Amino acid sequence: MVEVETQAGFVENAGRTMLSVDALFCERADRVLFRELDFSIKEGQVLQIKGSNGSGKTTLLRILCGLNEGYEGAIYWYGEPIGGKVEEYYSSLAYIGHRIGVNKVLTPKENLRWTCSLQQVVADEELYEALDKVGLRGFEESQCFTLSAGQQQRVSLAKLLISDTKLWVLDEPFTTLDADGVKQLEDLLRDHADKGGAVLITTHHNLSVTDLQVLELG
Repeated sequence: MVEVETQAGFVENAGRTMLSVDALFCERADRVLFRELDFSIKEGQVLQIKGSNGSGKTTLLRILCGLNEGYEGAIYWYGEPIGGKVEEYYSSLAYIGHRIGVNKVLTPKENLRWTCSLQQVVADEELYEALDKVGLRGFEESQCFTLSAGQQQRVSLAKLLISDTKLWVLDEPFTTLDADGVKQLEDLLRDHADKGGAVLITTHHNLSVTDLQVLELG
């Protein structure tokens, strides 16, 4: 069963439908994770996916990011099947999973610089600003293996700020963050949505953001 709840004000503030899913079905080890799954996420919206362990939250995110092809159903990007808009779709998406994708030998600044090399040229000032926003001022030149798990998670989150992507897909990003990190991440989510972006996130954390939609798997 899948339930979708919407906070007051969501419909009023929402923009165009960015991503939509139609009749999604996935089975793993002879167990159905979800069937006939339908939902959509609009510009300016945060969609929180909830569910017990094993309900298929991570699998769903990996399907949407093209990392799991074991499913049936249709996925649309601005109303068109993603199969016909592959380059546009994946270049508009930023994914942070359980493996945060931080090279621990490199510094936070070097990690961001490497990420930028795959997309666009970004000035050092922008890299420092992104690291500052996630609470890493003073750690820009420290090798990441010297940082705590929470600080390494912040490096990964800083990549979102320089990615220039519309859709953020985040799998349990609050796990290693302290109270300050939680607030900073919520601010980032809120700012991204306010600018017309969208966020798809799995977390048991009670999010303090506007235009929040909740998708319950189970």
